[in-house]
Amino acid sequence: MLHWKIIENIEVMKISEDKRIVMTLDAGGTNFVFSAMQSGNEIVEPIVFPAEATDLTEILEKIIEGFTAVKQQLGETPVAISFAFPGPAEYPLGIIGNLANLPLFRGGVALGPMLEEKFGIPVFINNDGDLFTYGEAIAGFLPHINSLLEKEGNPKRYQNLFGATFGTGFGGGIVSHHELFTGDNSAQAEINRMRNKVHPFYSVEETVSIRGIKKSYARDANIDEVICPTPQSIYEIAMGEVDGNKDAAVKAYEKFAVAAGDALANAVTLVDGLVVLGGGLSGAWPLFLQKLVREMNHKFELPSGGRLTRLEVEVFNLENEKSLKRFLRGNIREIQVPFSEKKIKYDPLKRIGVGISKLGTSKATAIGAYAFALNEIDKK
Repeated sequence: MLHWKIIENIEVMKISEDKRIVMTLDAGGTNFVFSAMQSGNEIVEPIVFPAEATDLTEILEKIIEGFTAVKQQLGETPVAISFAFPGPAEYPLGIIGNLANLPLFRGGVALGPMLEEKFGIPVFINNDGDLFTYGEAIAGFLPHINSLLEKEGNPKRYQNLFGATFGTGFGGGIVSHHELFTGDNSAQAEINRMRNKVHPFYSVEETVSIRGIKKSYARDANIDEVICPTPQSIYEIAMGEVDGNKDAAVKAYEKFAVAAGDALANAVTLVDGLVVLGGGLSGAWPLFLQKLVREMNHKFELPSGGRLTRLEVEVFNLENEKSLKRFLRGNIREIQVPFSEKKIKYDPLKRIGVGISKLGTSKATAIGAYAFALNEIDKK
Protein backbone atom coordinates (compact mmCIF):
# COMPACT_ATOMS: atom_id res chain seq x y z
CA MET A 1 0.00 0.00 0.00
CA LEU A 2 1.33 3.43 -0.94
CA HIS A 3 2.45 5.37 2.13
CA TRP A 4 1.63 9.00 2.88
CA LYS A 5 2.79 11.30 5.65
CA ILE A 6 1.05 14.39 6.96
CA ILE A 7 2.86 17.75 6.87
CA GLU A 8 0.72 20.55 8.29
CA ASN A 9 -2.53 18.82 7.22
CA ILE A 10 -1.21 18.03 3.71
CA GLU A 11 -0.61 14.44 2.60
CA VAL A 12 2.75 13.82 0.94
CA MET A 13 3.35 10.58 -0.94
CA LYS A 14 6.31 8.63 0.45
CA ILE A 15 7.39 6.63 -2.59
CA SER A 16 10.74 5.90 -0.95
CA GLU A 17 8.94 3.56 1.45
CA ASP A 18 7.20 1.54 -1.27
CA LYS A 19 8.99 -1.62 -2.40
CA ARG A 20 6.80 -2.44 -5.39
CA ILE A 21 8.46 -2.49 -8.81
CA VAL A 22 7.14 -0.75 -11.92
CA MET A 23 8.63 -1.10 -15.40
CA THR A 24 9.02 2.16 -17.34
CA LEU A 25 9.72 3.46 -20.82
CA ASP A 26 11.11 6.76 -22.04
CA ALA A 27 9.67 6.93 -25.56
CA GLY A 28 11.37 9.48 -27.77
CA GLY A 29 11.38 9.95 -31.50
CA THR A 30 14.97 8.64 -31.64
CA ASN A 31 15.27 6.00 -28.92
CA PHE A 32 13.16 3.85 -26.61
CA VAL A 33 14.76 3.59 -23.16
CA PHE A 34 13.38 0.79 -20.96
CA SER A 35 13.95 0.57 -17.21
CA ALA A 36 12.34 -0.28 -13.86
CA MET A 37 11.82 1.62 -10.62
CA GLN A 38 11.47 0.63 -6.99
CA SER A 39 11.03 3.08 -4.10
CA GLY A 40 11.32 5.91 -6.61
CA ASN A 41 14.76 4.81 -7.85
CA GLU A 42 15.92 3.13 -11.04
CA ILE A 43 17.00 -0.42 -10.20
CA VAL A 44 18.24 -1.86 -13.52
CA GLU A 45 20.64 -0.84 -16.23
CA PRO A 46 18.45 0.88 -18.86
CA ILE A 47 17.96 -0.92 -22.15
CA VAL A 48 18.03 1.26 -25.26
CA PHE A 49 16.51 0.39 -28.63
CA PRO A 50 16.35 2.75 -31.62
CA ALA A 51 12.79 3.91 -32.28
CA GLU A 52 13.31 3.56 -36.01
CA ALA A 53 11.37 0.72 -37.66
CA THR A 54 10.04 -0.21 -41.10
CA ASP A 55 6.48 -0.99 -39.99
CA LEU A 56 4.18 -1.01 -36.95
CA THR A 57 4.74 -4.71 -36.21
CA GLU A 58 8.48 -4.17 -35.90
CA ILE A 59 8.13 -1.22 -33.53
CA LEU A 60 5.59 -3.06 -31.33
CA GLU A 61 7.87 -6.10 -31.18
CA LYS A 62 10.71 -3.81 -30.05
CA ILE A 63 8.56 -2.48 -27.21
CA ILE A 64 7.67 -6.02 -26.08
CA GLU A 65 11.33 -7.08 -26.36
CA GLY A 66 12.47 -4.09 -24.31
CA PHE A 67 10.10 -4.76 -21.42
CA THR A 68 10.90 -8.49 -21.59
CA ALA A 69 14.61 -7.73 -21.25
CA VAL A 70 13.95 -5.49 -18.24
CA LYS A 71 11.75 -8.09 -16.55
CA GLN A 72 14.51 -10.68 -16.90
CA GLN A 73 16.79 -8.43 -14.81
CA LEU A 74 14.31 -8.19 -11.93
CA GLY A 75 14.41 -10.34 -8.82
CA GLU A 76 10.64 -10.19 -8.38
CA THR A 77 7.55 -9.66 -10.50
CA PRO A 78 6.69 -6.03 -11.30
CA VAL A 79 3.22 -4.82 -10.36
CA ALA A 80 2.70 -2.59 -13.40
CA ILE A 81 4.08 -0.92 -16.50
CA SER A 82 3.83 2.88 -16.56
CA PHE A 83 5.27 5.38 -19.01
CA ALA A 84 4.81 8.56 -21.01
CA PHE A 85 3.98 8.30 -24.70
CA PRO A 86 3.28 11.05 -27.23
CA GLY A 87 -0.27 12.01 -28.12
CA PRO A 88 -2.84 12.33 -29.47
CA ALA A 89 -4.03 9.33 -27.52
CA GLU A 90 -6.87 7.97 -25.43
CA TYR A 91 -4.65 7.43 -22.41
CA PRO A 92 -7.10 5.72 -20.00
CA LEU A 93 -7.67 3.04 -22.65
CA GLY A 94 -4.00 2.87 -23.65
CA ILE A 95 -4.81 3.66 -27.28
CA ILE A 96 -2.30 5.72 -29.28
CA GLY A 97 -3.52 7.93 -32.14
CA ASN A 98 -1.80 9.49 -35.15
CA LEU A 99 1.69 10.53 -34.02
CA ALA A 100 3.89 13.11 -35.73
CA ASN A 101 7.26 11.96 -34.39
CA LEU A 102 6.40 8.23 -34.52
CA PRO A 103 4.47 8.08 -37.83
CA LEU A 104 4.04 4.29 -37.77
CA PHE A 105 1.35 4.80 -35.12
CA ARG A 106 -1.75 5.54 -37.18
CA GLY A 107 -5.47 4.98 -36.88
CA GLY A 108 -5.49 3.97 -33.22
CA VAL A 109 -3.05 1.43 -31.79
CA ALA A 110 -4.09 -0.45 -28.62
CA LEU A 111 -0.61 -0.32 -27.08
CA GLY A 112 -1.73 -0.57 -23.44
CA PRO A 113 -4.06 -3.56 -23.91
CA MET A 114 -1.37 -5.31 -25.96
CA LEU A 115 1.16 -4.97 -23.13
CA GLU A 116 -1.37 -5.98 -20.48
CA GLU A 117 -2.14 -9.17 -22.38
CA LYS A 118 1.54 -9.92 -22.95
CA PHE A 119 2.79 -9.30 -19.38
CA GLY A 120 -0.36 -9.89 -17.30
CA ILE A 121 -0.04 -6.69 -15.27
CA PRO A 122 -1.77 -3.26 -15.43
CA VAL A 123 -0.39 -0.76 -17.94
CA PHE A 124 -0.67 3.01 -17.48
CA ILE A 125 0.17 5.47 -20.25
CA ASN A 126 0.14 9.24 -19.89
CA ASN A 127 1.41 12.42 -21.49
CA ASP A 128 4.97 13.43 -20.53
CA GLY A 129 3.90 16.91 -19.38
CA ASP A 130 1.37 15.33 -17.02
CA LEU A 131 3.84 12.86 -15.53
CA PHE A 132 6.52 15.56 -15.18
CA THR A 133 4.08 17.66 -13.15
CA TYR A 134 3.00 14.66 -11.06
CA GLY A 135 6.61 13.83 -10.22
CA GLU A 136 7.32 17.42 -9.17
CA ALA A 137 4.12 17.49 -7.09
CA ILE A 138 5.07 14.29 -5.25
CA ALA A 139 8.82 14.49 -4.75
CA GLY A 140 10.07 17.77 -6.19
CA PHE A 141 8.97 21.38 -6.44
CA LEU A 142 5.69 21.29 -4.50
CA PRO A 143 6.96 19.58 -1.33
CA HIS A 144 10.13 21.70 -1.55
CA ILE A 145 8.18 24.96 -1.42
CA ASN A 146 5.86 23.68 1.33
CA SER A 147 8.91 22.64 3.33
CA LEU A 148 10.39 26.15 3.00
CA LEU A 149 7.09 27.64 4.19
CA GLU A 150 7.10 25.29 7.18
CA LYS A 151 10.66 26.31 8.11
CA GLU A 152 9.66 29.96 7.81
CA GLY A 153 6.82 29.36 10.28
CA ASN A 154 4.26 30.36 7.67
CA PRO A 155 1.04 28.29 7.88
CA LYS A 156 0.27 28.62 4.16
CA ARG A 157 0.56 25.42 2.12
CA TYR A 158 0.10 24.73 -1.60
CA GLN A 159 -1.79 21.75 -2.98
CA ASN A 160 -2.11 22.70 -6.65
CA LEU A 161 0.62 22.68 -9.27
CA PHE A 162 0.78 23.56 -12.95
CA GLY A 163 3.78 22.10 -14.74
CA ALA A 164 5.09 23.40 -18.05
CA THR A 165 7.80 21.85 -20.23
CA PHE A 166 9.81 23.92 -22.69
CA GLY A 167 11.49 21.91 -25.43
CA THR A 168 10.56 20.53 -28.84
CA GLY A 169 7.07 21.65 -27.88
CA PHE A 170 5.26 23.41 -25.03
CA GLY A 171 3.67 20.86 -22.71
CA GLY A 172 1.61 21.10 -19.56
CA GLY A 173 0.11 19.20 -16.66
CA ILE A 174 -2.09 19.86 -13.62
CA VAL A 175 -1.99 18.21 -10.20
CA SER A 176 -4.50 19.09 -7.49
CA HIS A 177 -4.52 17.61 -3.98
CA HIS A 178 -2.05 14.86 -5.04
CA GLU A 179 -4.25 13.76 -7.96
CA LEU A 180 -3.30 14.15 -11.62
CA PHE A 181 -6.03 16.02 -13.47
CA THR A 182 -7.25 14.11 -16.52
CA GLY A 183 -9.67 15.44 -19.10
CA ASP A 184 -12.51 13.71 -20.89
CA ASN A 185 -10.57 13.40 -24.17
CA SER A 186 -6.99 12.97 -22.90
CA ALA A 187 -6.44 16.58 -23.93
CA GLN A 188 -6.03 18.16 -20.50
CA ALA A 189 -3.52 20.98 -19.91
CA GLU A 190 -2.70 21.29 -23.62
CA ILE A 191 -1.28 24.77 -23.11
CA ASN A 192 0.46 24.60 -26.49
CA ARG A 193 -2.87 25.36 -28.19
CA MET A 194 -3.33 28.73 -26.49
CA ARG A 195 -3.15 31.91 -28.55
CA ASN A 196 0.28 33.40 -29.11
CA LYS A 197 0.53 36.96 -27.75
CA VAL A 198 3.62 37.66 -29.88
CA HIS A 199 2.14 36.27 -33.11
CA PRO A 200 -1.67 36.25 -32.55
CA PHE A 201 -2.48 34.10 -35.59
CA TYR A 202 -0.15 31.30 -34.39
CA SER A 203 -0.40 28.93 -31.47
CA VAL A 204 1.84 29.81 -28.53
CA GLU A 205 4.04 26.79 -29.25
CA GLU A 206 5.37 28.49 -32.39
CA THR A 207 7.23 30.88 -30.06
CA VAL A 208 7.60 28.76 -26.90
CA SER A 209 9.68 25.91 -28.32
CA ILE A 210 13.09 25.12 -29.76
CA ARG A 211 11.91 26.02 -33.24
CA GLY A 212 10.45 29.26 -31.91
CA ILE A 213 13.78 30.37 -30.42
CA LYS A 214 15.67 29.43 -33.59
CA LYS A 215 13.21 31.08 -35.99
CA SER A 216 13.23 34.30 -33.98
CA TYR A 217 17.02 34.45 -33.82
CA ALA A 218 17.45 33.62 -37.51
CA ARG A 219 14.95 36.30 -38.52
CA ASP A 220 16.46 39.08 -36.40
CA ALA A 221 20.05 38.04 -37.13
CA ASN A 222 19.20 37.86 -40.85
CA ILE A 223 20.59 34.35 -41.32
CA ASP A 224 19.21 31.16 -42.83
CA GLU A 225 17.49 28.84 -40.34
CA VAL A 226 19.63 25.98 -41.66
CA ILE A 227 22.74 27.53 -40.12
CA CYS A 228 21.00 28.89 -37.02
CA PRO A 229 22.74 27.96 -33.75
CA THR A 230 21.07 25.83 -31.11
CA PRO A 231 18.93 27.42 -28.36
CA GLN A 232 21.77 26.66 -25.92
CA SER A 233 24.19 28.61 -28.11
CA ILE A 234 21.64 31.42 -28.54
CA TYR A 235 21.37 31.60 -24.75
CA GLU A 236 25.16 31.81 -24.46
CA ILE A 237 25.22 34.56 -27.10
CA ALA A 238 22.57 36.51 -25.17
CA MET A 239 24.59 36.14 -21.96
CA GLY A 240 27.74 37.40 -23.71
CA GLU A 241 29.55 34.08 -23.27
CA VAL A 242 30.13 33.42 -26.99
CA ASP A 243 30.17 35.52 -30.13
CA GLY A 244 27.03 36.10 -32.15
CA ASN A 245 24.22 38.58 -32.65
CA LYS A 246 23.50 39.44 -29.02
CA ASP A 247 20.50 41.68 -29.76
CA ALA A 248 18.82 38.93 -31.80
CA ALA A 249 19.51 36.38 -29.07
CA VAL A 250 18.10 38.57 -26.30
CA LYS A 251 15.01 39.35 -28.40
CA ALA A 252 14.41 35.65 -29.09
CA TYR A 253 14.20 34.88 -25.37
CA GLU A 254 12.20 38.06 -24.66
CA LYS A 255 9.54 36.94 -27.13
CA PHE A 256 9.69 33.48 -25.59
CA ALA A 257 9.15 34.96 -22.10
CA VAL A 258 6.22 37.14 -23.16
CA ALA A 259 4.42 34.35 -25.01
CA ALA A 260 5.02 31.79 -22.24
CA GLY A 261 4.11 34.22 -19.47
CA ASP A 262 0.87 35.19 -21.17
CA ALA A 263 -0.14 31.54 -21.66
CA LEU A 264 0.80 30.59 -18.09
CA ALA A 265 -1.20 33.53 -16.74
CA ASN A 266 -4.25 32.20 -18.59
CA ALA A 267 -3.61 28.71 -17.18
CA VAL A 268 -3.16 29.70 -13.53
CA THR A 269 -6.23 31.92 -13.70
CA LEU A 270 -8.11 28.61 -13.58
CA VAL A 271 -5.70 26.51 -11.51
CA ASP A 272 -4.60 29.01 -8.80
CA GLY A 273 -1.45 27.13 -7.85
CA LEU A 274 2.32 27.10 -8.10
CA VAL A 275 4.04 26.75 -11.49
CA VAL A 276 7.08 24.54 -12.11
CA LEU A 277 9.08 24.71 -15.34
CA GLY A 278 11.06 21.91 -16.98
CA GLY A 279 12.32 20.75 -20.35
CA GLY A 280 15.58 21.53 -22.13
CA LEU A 281 14.89 25.24 -22.62
CA SER A 282 14.20 25.77 -18.91
CA GLY A 283 17.97 25.77 -18.40
CA ALA A 284 17.97 29.30 -19.87
CA TRP A 285 15.84 30.57 -16.95
CA PRO A 286 18.40 33.20 -15.81
CA LEU A 287 17.69 34.96 -19.09
CA PHE A 288 13.90 34.68 -19.35
CA LEU A 289 12.30 33.85 -15.98
CA GLN A 290 12.02 37.35 -14.52
CA LYS A 291 10.53 38.62 -17.79
CA LEU A 292 8.08 35.72 -17.80
CA VAL A 293 6.94 36.54 -14.25
CA ARG A 294 6.67 40.23 -15.16
CA GLU A 295 4.36 39.28 -18.03
CA MET A 296 2.19 37.22 -15.67
CA ASN A 297 1.90 40.27 -13.39
CA HIS A 298 0.98 42.51 -16.33
CA LYS A 299 -1.93 44.92 -15.83
CA PHE A 300 -4.97 45.44 -18.02
CA GLU A 301 -6.24 48.88 -18.95
CA LEU A 302 -9.72 49.84 -17.70
CA PRO A 303 -12.25 51.85 -19.76
CA SER A 304 -12.34 54.34 -16.87
CA GLY A 305 -8.64 54.98 -17.29
CA GLY A 306 -7.40 52.90 -14.34
CA ARG A 307 -5.54 49.59 -14.39
CA LEU A 308 -6.49 46.06 -13.30
CA THR A 309 -3.98 43.38 -12.35
CA ARG A 310 -3.88 40.50 -14.81
CA LEU A 311 -4.40 37.96 -12.03
CA GLU A 312 -6.13 37.96 -8.65
CA VAL A 313 -2.85 36.70 -7.24
CA GLU A 314 0.66 38.14 -7.32
CA VAL A 315 3.26 36.00 -9.09
CA PHE A 316 6.73 35.60 -7.56
CA ASN A 317 9.98 34.47 -9.14
CA LEU A 318 11.00 31.70 -6.74
CA GLU A 319 14.50 31.45 -8.22
CA ASN A 320 15.21 35.01 -7.07
CA GLU A 321 16.41 35.09 -3.45
CA LYS A 322 14.78 38.41 -2.56
CA SER A 323 11.49 37.44 -4.21
CA LEU A 324 11.52 34.01 -2.55
CA LYS A 325 11.99 35.54 0.92
CA ARG A 326 9.02 37.86 0.44
CA PHE A 327 6.94 34.95 -0.89
CA LEU A 328 7.75 32.80 2.15
CA ARG A 329 7.23 35.62 4.65
CA GLY A 330 3.85 36.67 3.26
CA ASN A 331 1.88 39.25 5.19
CA ILE A 332 0.68 37.37 8.27
CA ARG A 333 -1.36 39.25 10.82
CA GLU A 334 -3.74 38.47 13.66
CA ILE A 335 -7.34 39.57 13.41
CA GLN A 336 -10.07 39.62 16.02
CA VAL A 337 -13.06 37.32 15.67
CA PRO A 338 -16.17 39.54 15.95
CA PHE A 339 -18.01 39.29 19.31
CA SER A 340 -15.20 37.12 20.67
CA GLU A 341 -11.88 37.38 22.47
CA LYS A 342 -10.41 34.91 19.99
CA LYS A 343 -7.82 35.98 17.42
CA ILE A 344 -6.83 34.10 14.28
CA LYS A 345 -3.89 34.35 11.88
CA TYR A 346 -4.64 35.76 8.45
CA ASP A 347 -2.42 36.30 5.42
CA PRO A 348 -4.12 38.61 2.89
CA LEU A 349 -1.27 38.33 0.36
CA LYS A 350 -2.71 36.14 -2.40
CA ARG A 351 0.28 34.73 -4.19
CA ILE A 352 1.69 31.98 -6.34
CA GLY A 353 5.24 31.35 -7.48
CA VAL A 354 7.10 30.14 -10.55
CA GLY A 355 10.28 28.09 -10.29
CA ILE A 356 12.45 25.49 -11.97
CA SER A 357 12.24 21.70 -11.61
CA LYS A 358 13.90 20.34 -8.46
CA LEU A 359 14.29 16.84 -9.88
CA GLY A 360 15.21 17.40 -13.51
CA THR A 361 12.67 16.74 -16.23
CA SER A 362 13.53 13.10 -16.95
CA LYS A 363 13.64 12.06 -13.29
CA ALA A 364 10.43 13.92 -12.48
CA THR A 365 8.67 12.19 -15.38
CA ALA A 366 9.94 8.77 -14.29
CA ILE A 367 8.87 9.33 -10.67
CA GLY A 368 5.51 10.58 -11.93
CA ALA A 369 5.02 7.41 -13.95
CA TYR A 370 6.02 5.23 -10.99
CA ALA A 371 3.79 7.00 -8.49
CA PHE A 372 0.83 7.23 -10.84
CA ALA A 373 0.81 3.46 -11.35
CA LEU A 374 0.99 2.75 -7.60
CA ASN A 375 -1.72 5.27 -6.83
CA GLU A 376 -4.05 3.82 -9.46
CA ILE A 377 -3.46 0.28 -8.25
CA ASP A 378 -4.21 1.30 -4.66
CA LYS A 379 -7.50 2.92 -5.71
CA LYS A 380 -8.66 -0.42 -7.05
